[in-house]
Amino acid sequence: METLTLLSWAFDVTLGLTLMWLAWRALASEDLFKGIVLFIAFGLLMALAWVRLDAPDIALAEAAIGAGLTGALLLGALAKLEAGAESRSRRSEILPRPADKTKVFSGLLVFLLLALVVMLVYAIVKLPPLASGLSAQVAENITASGVSNPVTATLLNFRAYDTLLEMAVLLLAVLGIRSLAVVQEPRGREPGAVLDMLSHLLVPLLILVSGYLLWVGSYAAGGAFQAGAVLAATGVLLLLTGWLPGAWFVGWPLRFLLIFGLAVFVAVTLVLQLFGASFLEFPPSLAGSLILLIEVAAALSIGVTLTALFLGGRPQPEPPSSGRAEKRNTSGTQPS
Repeated sequence: METLTLLSWAFDVTLGLTLMWLAWRALASEDLFKGIVLFIAFGLLMALAWVRLDAPDIALAEAAIGAGLTGALLLGALAKLEAGAESRSRRSEILPRPADKTKVFSGLLVFLLLALVVMLVYAIVKLPPLASGLSAQVAENITASGVSNPVTATLLNFRAYDTLLEMAVLLLAVLGIRSLAVVQEPRGREPGAVLDMLSHLLVPLLILVSGYLLWVGSYAAGGAFQAGAVLAATGVLLLLTGWLPGAWFVGWPLRFLLIFGLAVFVAVTLVLQLFGASFLEFPPSLAGSLILLIEVAAALSIGVTLTALFLGGRPQPEPPSSGRAEKRNTSGTQPS
């Protein structure tokens, strides 16, 4: 027993030191690609750390969003930076940094990091020796929440306004990105045999995994954000194979899916308030069904929103006017 305890302590210490080393290397790396790879590795080990802390829900979100999708977003941003630069050799000349300004910026960054460390240490020192938290209150009211998973009960019932605001923030983020650029056509490269085969195998599997995570969220690790992240991974995989949404989808269907989750959340709240309920208060007899409805809508919106963030702009395929013009001229008549 003591040997297992020592091995557990050794593993946790090694994991903590490795996380600090990866975080430092990711921040200090001058190679952006290397920094992104280190960041992805940090996210994967951070998911393992959450597992060690008995928080599988957060571990799933960290692995899917913190490491996977965020890493994909950073890689996409890096690709666009490289495409906008004139050449790799002249990259350092694009944004010249005087030595004095670099020193001032580095000193300010070190000062802010030290201040953050001091505040974190102060917060840890001031923690009470015995903190019971709210687990007892959650356990007492879990039957009235509509679900048996305490994490889902907290996120979508006891503190549902947090989840509502998080969805609003995601919507604002994708609206801001869509207002900056227009994506008209794919990158013009074939995905390759390996990526094409993986897309055919993984897309159906990822959709099934997303549905499973959504369903088990009421009583086990899972839920709308985890399911939405897996759906977004499906969308990112399709985008990497050169797929872009068609003209029929980039209009109101896409906009509808982007606001669907938040709209259902708000609509359920308003309807319940009309019947005398408080803000985001679910009747115990309807709580389970309402939470399932909100989670289904939220998962769809989160998946589409995160995929739109990776796309990096407003999809707008070219109108098929040229094709129609060619068809009109096939009769042999010369245009006047």
